[in-house]
Amino acid sequence: MDSRQARSEATQHALMAAAVKLIADRGIENVAIRDIVSAAGQKNESALQYHFRNLKGLIGAIHASRAAEIQAKRAELLQHLGERTADPSLRDICKLMVEPAYLLAKSNADFRRYVKAFGHEITLTDQSAVALVSNRGGQSAQQTSALLRAALPHLDDAALQRRMDGALRFVSASMVHQARQKSGFRGAQADLFFNSLIDALVGLLGAAESDETRAIANAIHCK
Repeated sequence: MDSRQARSEATQHALMAAAVKLIADRGIENVAIRDIVSAAGQKNESALQYHFRNLKGLIGAIHASRAAEIQAKRAELLQHLGERTADPSLRDICKLMVEPAYLLAKSNADFRRYVKAFGHEITLTDQSAVALVSNRGGQSAQQTSALLRAALPHLDDAALQRRMDGALRFVSASMVHQARQKSGFRGAQADLFFNSLIDALVGLLGAAESDETRAIANAIHCK
C-alpha cells in the first residue's frame, strides 16, 4: 500500500507540475488535458481524470498546494513580527501581504512558474479579489486582515474593501509581470521591485479618502 500511495502521489505531482509549466508557457486556453498527460510522462490519458476528475479539479489541487505554502510562510512571518513588535506599522502589514509569495518565488522555480501561470486570475476576476484571496488565505490571511483593519481607522469597511480589491489586483499584476522577466526574482533588482511594491501598497491603502469619493459611495449606497 505504501508503494502504491507513493506512485499515486508521484503521478499527481507530475501532472500538477506539467500543468503549471504548460499553462505558464502557453496560457490555459491553449493547453489540453492530453498535453498535460503527455508532458507528465503518463501513457494513460485517463490518469488525470483518475486523480483529479477533470482539469478544474487539477487546477484546484494546484491552488490548494501553493496556498498551503503561502499560508505557512505568512504564519512564520507573523510570528517573527509579533516577536519584534506589538504595534506593527502599515508597511509591516503590507509586507505580510506580499512577502510570503515573493520569498517563495525567490527560492523556488516551480513557484515562479505558478505565479506566471495563475497570478493573473486575481487581477482579472469578475468577482471580489478580496473574497478570492481570503478563500485561499487561511488563518494567517485573517490575522493579517485584522492587523490591516486596525492600522487603517480612517477608512470605513466599505472603503477598505474597495482599496483592498484594487491593491490585490495591483499586487498580482505586478508579481506576474516580474515572474515573466528573466531573473525577475534574483539579486538587487528583485529586492528593489519588492520594496517599491510595498511602498506603492502603503500609499494605496494609507491614503485618505477624498470628499468626492465618499460622496459618490454614499450616493450609490443610498440607491
